Amino acid sequence: MFMRRPTIPDSEPRVLDVERAEAALMEHYARLVRLVYVTLPRSLGRHRRVLAAHGLVQRALPRRRVVVPGQRPVAGRPEGATDGYRALRVRVLRAARDQEARPGRFPGTGSRWPARPALPAVWGLRVFPQSGGAEELALDRALAETAWPVRAAVALLVLDGLSPDGAARVLRETGVGEPGEAVAAARRLAATQGSRTPAAGGPAGAAPAETEPPPPAADAGGPAPVLLAPEFDPCLLRARPTDLLRRRQRVRSAVTAVLLAVCVGGVAVSLPDAAGDRAADGRPRQTARATAAELLRRTPADVWADTSRVDFTAWPARGGRTADRPLLERALRAWSDPAWPGRRSTEAGAAYTGSGRAPRLLFAGDVDGRAVVVLHDDLTLVRYSEPLRGDGGPELVSSLTDGADVTTAAAVVVSRTSGSVRLLLAPWIAEAGTRDLLAPDTPSRDVPRSASGLTGPVPVPSGGGDCGTWPVVQLRSSSRIVEKHAFLLTDLGGLSPVHLTYMPPPTPGERPRPPREATGPQALLGWARTACRLDGLRGQGVRAVNHWVFAQQELPERAGQATWVCARADTWRGPGRVEYLFLGPGTGPARPAGVRKNTAECSRFGQDVLADVGWRAPSGSSYLLAAGSRSVTRVKASGPVRATADGRFLAVRAAASRGTDAEVTGRLTEGAPVRAPR
Repeated sequence: MFMRRPTIPDSEPRVLDVERAEAALMEHYARLVRLVYVTLPRSLGRHRRVLAAHGLVQRALPRRRVVVPGQRPVAGRPEGATDGYRALRVRVLRAARDQEARPGRFPGTGSRWPARPALPAVWGLRVFPQSGGAEELALDRALAETAWPVRAAVALLVLDGLSPDGAARVLRETGVGEPGEAVAAARRLAATQGSRTPAAGGPAGAAPAETEPPPPAADAGGPAPVLLAPEFDPCLLRARPTDLLRRRQRVRSAVTAVLLAVCVGGVAVSLPDAAGDRAADGRPRQTARATAAELLRRTPADVWADTSRVDFTAWPARGGRTADRPLLERALRAWSDPAWPGRRSTEAGAAYTGSGRAPRLLFAGDVDGRAVVVLHDDLTLVRYSEPLRGDGGPELVSSLTDGADVTTAAAVVVSRTSGSVRLLLAPWIAEAGTRDLLAPDTPSRDVPRSASGLTGPVPVPSGGGDCGTWPVVQLRSSSRIVEKHAFLLTDLGGLSPVHLTYMPPPTPGERPRPPREATGPQALLGWARTACRLDGLRGQGVRAVNHWVFAQQELPERAGQATWVCARADTWRGPGRVEYLFLGPGTGPARPAGVRKNTAECSRFGQDVLADVGWRAPSGSSYLLAAGSRSVTRVKASGPVRATADGRFLAVRAAASRGTDAEVTGRLTEGAPVRAPR
């Protein structure tokens, strides 16, 4: 009598011991760390994100045996060879998800960073991956705008090469409630940046999903995915020291500080609670961190013409008071001390005080009756001013400038009066002029400027809804860095002017191109009808606004052609705001057709869009109009108005009151849905 040896069903769970888990962690350590790094919140900063990624992976080793859901074994590999990786992947993703919502380590301090593992710890150094190019920066910003499940889905699809179903299963194991939606959003985002994502059924001939973690490599015949660039590799790091001079000063004063602490501590114990524990605005007081003026960083005058990084770090120190040590130290004290009593203004996303490192001096001089100092402190632009005589007090303004480039680092507002500003122009600006955006046929007028780059008074748009004119500055870069490069900047009340760009209507058979400068005739005509919408963006920390013509629609009753525009405002913080606009025949101002905030729509990572609006024909008939981008293949209206149209346009008769309540959706080429804003 022969006994058949029982077989274990493929779906039966297996037990993974700690030894095999450790072997899997060591084998796949770099891949797990990269996976976590991509999904962690960008608010940590690159240094803290690197340490958090390593810490979470190192803490993922289980203390006891782990039950792993069964999967079909891979031929030619020992049973359980990939169980360790799969179990660790779920553990590290759960830990990364917890970082998204975990409060700061010190409650009550206003910290915006979640806690991270205490180890590994780095003292005296700042570590970060290698800096990438424009594609890496754009992808990182797009990921910053998405929720954690979408970032995790992108990592699973691109880095681990899972099928959509496989990625959804992993997300479900990590506790994501709607994994299908996250995977769909991730596939749309990944497709726009050229990374390979498997088809719905997985690549032909591939092993079933989640059997063996594939090596993170690009397709054989195509470019490597952007996520595989060194920008997203937390195991390939660069290191820079922290402030060495300040560290030396701290060491020298350590003994004195200890003795002083003993004396002061005895007095403090005997005193009641002091009212001075907090500044006037409620912020905790800190020890003044004023830096000596001689420690200010200064860039040589000609660096801008021979560097690949054309931004505020390439600005030399200019102005007539760059050697005025008392003025510079007053500016540094105002920036370093959170208890500084002067008037302080912080634009959206900017730091409140300095980082402790000596900032870079950009300008020091007298402008319009005030002494002005402009500093650049890593990610923050700072302007300090004080009156030369008479009444008035000192003022400090800080603005976030992370990711500034040849256009967004081209000018700084150093003085603001009623109806005009004076700009400090970058050293690479060869020509400067001003023009009215509402008068596209009127040529620009030259703007006078001094040898130090300081302009005369430049008109700015008036607030309060008055839009008779919209002045902008037209600048041209020096041929030493780029040929024939002119661009537009406009003032929206911030320290840095806002860059205006343009994307023309799509051309059949051609791939969409990135935004171009808004200086051509077609761009100026388009902006002339939408410029007044910029007034609603004041005070929001806007970096750039792009005018994208995503569709042109023939109107019913042969009433002419309408233009659909998506105006996307990118902020220095990362999140974007889009407003859909409808431009009917003629030259009248644009009509709003919907707004969305904190979205990647109308960027290179969100080019599938749809919008609708109610429109009245010259005959008096009312219509519901809708238009989508080139990937929209079907448009449907539901609710009070029901209609369906193949293609990317819809026009249906509808009462004015009913058309505004309709819900408009569309279908993309690959079958994914797209929804118009309501």
